[in-house]
Amino acid sequence: MNANVTIKKPLQASTCAARVKPKKLADIILAQLEAMIIEGSLQPGEKLLPERELALQFEVSRPSLREAIQKLEAKGLVTRKQGGGTFVCQNLLSGFSDPLFELMSNNSESQFDLLEFRHGIEGMASYYAAMRGTPADFEQIRVKHDEIGTSQLEDDYSGEAAAVVEFHLAICAASHNAVILQSARSMSSLLADNIEQNLTVLAKRPDIFSRITNYRKRLLDAIISGQPQKAWGASHRHLAFIEEVLLKLTQENSRMERSMRRM
Repeated sequence: MNANVTIKKPLQASTCAARVKPKKLADIILAQLEAMIIEGSLQPGEKLLPERELALQFEVSRPSLREAIQKLEAKGLVTRKQGGGTFVCQNLLSGFSDPLFELMSNNSESQFDLLEFRHGIEGMASYYAAMRGTPADFEQIRVKHDEIGTSQLEDDYSGEAAAVVEFHLAICAASHNAVILQSARSMSSLLADNIEQNLTVLAKRPDIFSRITNYRKRLLDAIISGQPQKAWGASHRHLAFIEEVLLKLTQENSRMERSMRRM
Protein backbone atom coordinates (compact mmCIF):
# COMPACT_ATOMS: atom_id res chain seq x y z
CA MET A 1 0.00 0.00 0.00
CA ASN A 2 1.20 3.55 -0.86
CA ALA A 3 2.41 5.20 2.33
CA ASN A 4 1.30 8.65 1.07
CA VAL A 5 -2.37 7.70 0.89
CA THR A 6 -4.38 9.12 3.77
CA ILE A 7 -7.56 7.50 4.91
CA LYS A 8 -10.33 9.85 6.01
CA LYS A 9 -11.95 8.97 9.26
CA PRO A 10 -15.74 8.42 9.05
CA LEU A 11 -17.88 11.08 10.66
CA GLN A 12 -19.01 10.23 14.12
CA ALA A 13 -22.69 9.40 14.47
CA SER A 14 -23.11 12.21 16.93
CA THR A 15 -21.74 14.72 14.34
CA CYS A 16 -24.24 13.57 11.68
CA ALA A 17 -27.10 13.78 14.13
CA ALA A 18 -26.12 17.32 15.05
CA ARG A 19 -26.37 18.45 11.42
CA VAL A 20 -29.87 17.09 10.76
CA LYS A 21 -32.45 18.66 13.00
CA PRO A 22 -35.86 17.00 12.95
CA LYS A 23 -38.78 19.30 12.22
CA LYS A 24 -40.93 20.33 15.13
CA LEU A 25 -44.41 18.87 15.05
CA ALA A 26 -45.88 22.38 15.27
CA ASP A 27 -43.99 23.39 12.11
CA ILE A 28 -45.31 20.35 10.23
CA ILE A 29 -48.89 21.26 11.23
CA LEU A 30 -48.21 24.88 10.27
CA ALA A 31 -47.05 23.82 6.79
CA GLN A 32 -50.18 21.71 6.30
CA LEU A 33 -52.49 24.55 7.37
CA GLU A 34 -50.65 26.98 5.07
CA ALA A 35 -51.02 24.54 2.17
CA MET A 36 -54.77 24.34 2.86
CA ILE A 37 -55.01 28.15 2.69
CA ILE A 38 -52.99 28.32 -0.54
CA GLU A 39 -55.01 25.62 -2.31
CA GLY A 40 -58.30 27.11 -1.14
CA SER A 41 -59.40 24.34 1.23
CA LEU A 42 -59.46 27.07 3.88
CA GLN A 43 -60.97 30.24 2.47
CA PRO A 44 -60.78 33.87 3.68
CA GLY A 45 -63.25 34.38 6.51
CA GLU A 46 -63.69 30.65 7.11
CA LYS A 47 -63.72 29.45 10.70
CA LEU A 48 -61.26 26.74 11.67
CA LEU A 49 -62.54 23.68 13.48
CA PRO A 50 -62.25 23.80 17.27
CA GLU A 51 -58.82 22.81 18.64
CA ARG A 52 -60.07 19.47 19.92
CA GLU A 53 -61.45 18.47 16.48
CA LEU A 54 -58.41 19.78 14.58
CA ALA A 55 -56.07 17.89 16.89
CA LEU A 56 -58.02 14.68 16.20
CA GLN A 57 -57.99 15.38 12.46
CA PHE A 58 -54.22 15.88 12.37
CA GLU A 59 -53.68 13.16 15.02
CA VAL A 60 -51.52 15.47 17.13
CA SER A 61 -51.54 16.87 20.65
CA ARG A 62 -53.44 20.07 21.37
CA PRO A 63 -50.32 21.96 22.58
CA SER A 64 -48.57 21.31 19.22
CA LEU A 65 -51.67 22.37 17.31
CA ARG A 66 -52.03 25.49 19.47
CA GLU A 67 -48.41 26.44 18.74
CA ALA A 68 -48.98 26.03 14.98
CA ILE A 69 -52.06 28.27 15.10
CA GLN A 70 -50.13 30.88 17.08
CA LYS A 71 -47.52 30.92 14.31
CA LEU A 72 -50.27 31.29 11.70
CA GLU A 73 -51.61 34.24 13.68
CA ALA A 74 -48.14 35.81 13.89
CA LYS A 75 -47.91 35.62 10.09
CA GLY A 76 -51.24 37.42 9.74
CA LEU A 77 -52.96 34.42 8.16
CA VAL A 78 -55.56 33.83 10.88
CA THR A 79 -57.21 35.91 13.54
CA ARG A 80 -58.75 34.84 16.84
CA LYS A 81 -61.97 36.16 18.31
CA GLN A 82 -62.38 35.86 22.06
CA GLY A 83 -64.88 33.07 22.62
CA GLY A 84 -65.66 32.96 18.90
CA GLY A 85 -62.91 30.77 17.48
CA THR A 86 -60.15 31.18 14.91
CA PHE A 87 -60.79 32.51 11.40
CA VAL A 88 -58.76 32.76 8.19
CA CYS A 89 -58.08 36.47 7.66
CA GLN A 90 -60.47 38.21 5.28
CA ASN A 91 -57.86 40.62 3.93
CA LEU A 92 -55.59 37.91 2.51
CA LEU A 93 -56.84 38.77 -0.96
CA SER A 94 -56.65 42.54 -0.83
CA GLY A 95 -54.56 42.67 -3.99
CA PHE A 96 -56.12 45.97 -5.05
CA SER A 97 -56.85 49.00 -2.93
CA ASP A 98 -60.41 50.26 -2.72
CA PRO A 99 -59.60 53.54 -4.54
CA LEU A 100 -58.12 51.58 -7.45
CA PHE A 101 -61.18 49.31 -7.53
CA GLU A 102 -63.40 52.37 -7.80
CA LEU A 103 -61.29 53.97 -10.53
CA MET A 104 -61.28 50.83 -12.63
CA SER A 105 -64.98 50.18 -12.07
CA ASN A 106 -65.89 53.64 -13.36
CA ASN A 107 -63.56 53.64 -16.36
CA SER A 108 -65.06 52.36 -19.62
CA GLU A 109 -61.70 51.30 -21.07
CA SER A 110 -60.91 49.31 -17.92
CA GLN A 111 -64.08 47.31 -18.49
CA PHE A 112 -62.67 46.00 -21.77
CA ASP A 113 -59.27 45.48 -20.13
CA LEU A 114 -61.00 43.25 -17.59
CA LEU A 115 -62.63 41.26 -20.37
CA GLU A 116 -59.18 40.68 -21.86
CA PHE A 117 -57.91 39.61 -18.42
CA ARG A 118 -60.82 37.17 -18.19
CA HIS A 119 -59.85 35.71 -21.59
CA GLY A 120 -56.49 34.75 -20.11
CA ILE A 121 -57.33 33.53 -16.63
CA GLU A 122 -60.69 31.87 -17.43
CA GLY A 123 -59.24 30.21 -20.53
CA MET A 124 -56.33 28.73 -18.55
CA ALA A 125 -58.60 27.71 -15.67
CA SER A 126 -61.02 25.96 -18.04
CA TYR A 127 -58.18 24.13 -19.77
CA TYR A 128 -56.66 22.78 -16.55
CA ALA A 129 -60.05 22.09 -14.96
CA ALA A 130 -60.92 19.82 -17.89
CA MET A 131 -57.51 18.16 -17.57
CA ARG A 132 -57.28 17.78 -13.76
CA GLY A 133 -60.78 18.15 -12.36
CA THR A 134 -62.22 15.44 -10.12
CA PRO A 135 -65.83 14.23 -10.08
CA ALA A 136 -66.35 16.32 -6.92
CA ASP A 137 -64.96 19.38 -8.74
CA PHE A 138 -67.27 18.82 -11.70
CA GLU A 139 -70.28 18.47 -9.42
CA GLN A 140 -69.43 21.80 -7.75
CA ILE A 141 -69.06 23.50 -11.15
CA ARG A 142 -72.43 22.10 -12.22
CA VAL A 143 -74.08 23.37 -9.02
CA LYS A 144 -72.64 26.87 -9.53
CA HIS A 145 -73.76 26.82 -13.17
CA ASP A 146 -77.33 25.99 -12.15
CA GLU A 147 -77.28 28.82 -9.58
CA ILE A 148 -76.75 31.30 -12.43
CA GLY A 149 -80.06 30.18 -13.93
CA THR A 150 -81.78 30.56 -10.57
CA SER A 151 -80.43 34.11 -10.16
CA GLN A 152 -81.68 35.05 -13.64
CA LEU A 153 -85.24 34.29 -12.56
CA GLU A 154 -84.98 37.06 -9.95
CA ASP A 155 -84.03 39.69 -12.56
CA ASP A 156 -81.22 40.93 -10.30
CA TYR A 157 -78.05 41.79 -12.20
CA SER A 158 -75.98 42.06 -9.02
CA GLY A 159 -77.03 38.59 -7.88
CA GLU A 160 -76.50 37.15 -11.35
CA ALA A 161 -73.01 38.69 -11.57
CA ALA A 162 -72.11 37.18 -8.19
CA ALA A 163 -73.35 33.77 -9.39
CA VAL A 164 -71.29 34.02 -12.59
CA VAL A 165 -68.16 34.82 -10.56
CA GLU A 166 -68.80 31.83 -8.27
CA PHE A 167 -69.17 29.60 -11.34
CA HIS A 168 -65.78 30.70 -12.67
CA LEU A 169 -64.17 30.42 -9.23
CA ALA A 170 -65.36 26.81 -9.10
CA ILE A 171 -63.63 26.26 -12.45
CA CYS A 172 -60.47 27.91 -11.07
CA ALA A 173 -60.59 25.62 -8.03
CA ALA A 174 -60.93 22.60 -10.33
CA SER A 175 -57.79 23.67 -12.21
CA HIS A 176 -55.81 22.72 -9.07
CA ASN A 177 -53.52 25.67 -9.75
CA ALA A 178 -53.18 27.79 -6.61
CA VAL A 179 -51.94 30.88 -8.50
CA ILE A 180 -54.92 30.87 -10.88
CA LEU A 181 -57.37 30.36 -8.01
CA GLN A 182 -55.92 33.01 -5.69
CA SER A 183 -55.50 35.54 -8.53
CA ALA A 184 -59.15 35.13 -9.49
CA ARG A 185 -60.27 35.34 -5.87
CA SER A 186 -58.25 38.49 -5.28
CA MET A 187 -60.14 40.19 -8.12
CA SER A 188 -63.56 38.63 -7.52
CA SER A 189 -65.30 41.82 -6.37
CA LEU A 190 -63.88 43.80 -9.30
CA LEU A 191 -64.91 41.07 -11.74
CA ALA A 192 -68.42 40.91 -10.24
CA ASP A 193 -68.76 44.65 -10.74
CA ASN A 194 -67.52 44.31 -14.32
CA ILE A 195 -70.01 41.53 -15.08
CA GLU A 196 -72.87 43.49 -13.52
CA GLN A 197 -72.07 46.52 -15.68
CA ASN A 198 -71.86 44.30 -18.76
CA LEU A 199 -75.24 42.76 -17.98
CA THR A 200 -76.78 46.22 -17.62
CA VAL A 201 -75.51 47.18 -21.08
CA LEU A 202 -76.44 43.84 -22.64
CA ALA A 203 -79.99 44.24 -21.33
CA LYS A 204 -80.55 46.56 -24.30
CA ARG A 205 -80.31 43.42 -26.42
CA PRO A 206 -82.32 40.84 -24.44
CA ASP A 207 -82.21 38.44 -27.39
CA ILE A 208 -78.53 37.74 -26.83
CA PHE A 209 -78.93 36.36 -23.28
CA SER A 210 -80.01 32.96 -24.58
CA ARG A 211 -76.87 32.82 -26.74
CA ILE A 212 -74.66 33.65 -23.76
CA THR A 213 -76.38 30.86 -21.82
CA ASN A 214 -75.64 28.43 -24.68
CA TYR A 215 -71.98 29.46 -24.77
CA ARG A 216 -71.70 28.91 -21.02
CA LYS A 217 -73.38 25.49 -21.30
CA ARG A 218 -70.85 24.45 -23.97
CA LEU A 219 -68.06 25.51 -21.63
CA LEU A 220 -69.56 23.42 -18.83
CA ASP A 221 -69.91 20.36 -21.08
CA ALA A 222 -66.35 20.65 -22.38
CA ILE A 223 -64.90 20.79 -18.87
CA ILE A 224 -66.99 17.96 -17.45
CA SER A 225 -66.25 15.74 -20.47
CA GLY A 226 -62.51 16.26 -19.87
CA GLN A 227 -61.61 18.03 -23.12
CA PRO A 228 -59.01 20.73 -22.30
CA GLN A 229 -58.62 22.22 -25.80
CA LYS A 230 -62.36 22.32 -26.33
CA ALA A 231 -62.84 23.94 -22.90
CA TRP A 232 -60.24 26.62 -23.68
CA GLY A 233 -61.95 27.35 -27.02
CA ALA A 234 -65.41 27.45 -25.44
CA SER A 235 -64.20 29.96 -22.85
CA HIS A 236 -62.73 32.25 -25.51
CA ARG A 237 -65.79 32.06 -27.78
CA HIS A 238 -68.04 32.89 -24.83
CA LEU A 239 -66.06 36.02 -23.88
CA ALA A 240 -65.37 37.06 -27.50
CA PHE A 241 -69.11 37.09 -28.19
CA ILE A 242 -69.79 39.29 -25.13
CA GLU A 243 -66.96 41.65 -26.11
CA GLU A 244 -68.23 41.94 -29.69
CA VAL A 245 -71.78 42.80 -28.60
CA LEU A 246 -70.55 45.30 -26.00
CA LEU A 247 -68.36 47.05 -28.57
CA LYS A 248 -71.28 47.38 -30.96
CA LEU A 249 -73.59 48.71 -28.25
CA THR A 250 -70.92 51.16 -27.08
CA GLN A 251 -70.50 52.47 -30.62
CA GLU A 252 -74.27 52.83 -30.98
CA ASN A 253 -74.46 54.77 -27.71
CA SER A 254 -71.63 57.03 -28.85
CA ARG A 255 -73.44 57.79 -32.12
CA MET A 256 -76.68 58.52 -30.27
CA GLU A 257 -74.90 60.88 -27.86
CA ARG A 258 -73.37 62.80 -30.77
CA SER A 259 -76.75 63.05 -32.46
CA MET A 260 -78.35 64.38 -29.28
CA ARG A 261 -75.66 67.02 -28.91
CA ARG A 262 -76.24 68.19 -32.48
CA MET A 263 -79.99 68.47 -31.83
